[in-house]
Amino acid sequence: MDKRYSNEQLFRIVDQAMVYQCACPAQVASIMRELRRVHAYQQGCLNLIGTDDMVHQRISDDVRQVHATMETCLTAVLEMEGWDMTTLTMPDNLKKKMVESAPDKR
Repeated sequence: MDKRYSNEQLFRIVDQAMVYQCACPAQVASIMRELRRVHAYQQGCLNLIGTDDMVHQRISDDVRQVHATMETCLTAVLEMEGWDMTTLTMPDNLKKKMVESAPDKR
């Protein structure tokens, strides 16, 4: 499966998004991580004797397509929000906006 983002980069996006209560990029990154787990599982099934290869290949192929779509989605969302695409850092203005809109916990 082609991967535009490493697992470490996806973790960084999820981590930053959760700190600043900006769940949308984190949701997309989390879905991508889960798709990678499903794909790896299906690849393992394809290596077993006595399994229905057509079923596992179909799932694997479709997961690969969905993953590619979600990678494109994540890139678009990060660019729209102004993330630094080299460091995958959330922009300061978005951090400030998220902090200011958080409910007061007094």
